[in-house]
Amino acid sequence: MLKIDNLHVYYGAIHAIKGVTLEVQEGSIVTLIGANGAGKTTILRTVSGLERSKMGKIEFMGKDISNLPAPDIVKLGISHVPEGRRVFLGMSVLENLELGAFLSRDKKSIKESLENVFSHFPRLYERRQQIAGTLSGGEQQMLAMGRALMSKPKLMILDEPSMGLAPILVRQIFAIIEEIHKQGTTILLIEQNANMALSLADYGYVLETGKIVMHGRASELLQSEDVKRAYLGGA
Repeated sequence: MLKIDNLHVYYGAIHAIKGVTLEVQEGSIVTLIGANGAGKTTILRTVSGLERSKMGKIEFMGKDISNLPAPDIVKLGISHVPEGRRVFLGMSVLENLELGAFLSRDKKSIKESLENVFSHFPRLYERRQQIAGTLSGGEQQMLAMGRALMSKPKLMILDEPSMGLAPILVRQIFAIIEEIHKQGTTILLIEQNANMALSLADYGYVLETGKIVMHGRASELLQSEDVKRAYLGGA
């Protein structure tokens, strides 16, 4: 579904991504783990058209999207839940969600998307008229995910969905990610909780200083001594 081949991304003179190659199979959950500053967010932003690569190719459903603008990438079926949620704080929950369907002019389709979002996130329905800036951190994360679902994506990209959340909310968010996946959405996930990410994912990639240093089935990475030492808190 998604293929990244020999991707290089620079920030000025800084070579942030150094020849990354990875693949996300349709129907799978793939996770990208690594320390802060390894380049994980840069890869996701480049896939979404928010950053530009210097070299390499990104294909989605067989189409080269390397130089497409972000709205065209959303049209093709990729939606991005950014790090830090980035909801529109001065707007209501409902207005935020409707913005997620900005490419659609079909009122029936938008209504169906809203019903789907509220089935995953009943709390958002309860707070649909509430201003987003007054929501808790967990509710804002739900809103960011709900907004991404409004475009009916084939591939959902999630950047650190558990950041800053209490453990009980983290479990809830991951259960919802699993539900979304079971309904047919492919997932590409960055997550600081590597143990939880690898437990959920089918396949994983380990990124260090802009390079893929290890990859394999998530269950195998969970058993790797190197991964345990570096990311799972022990040997």
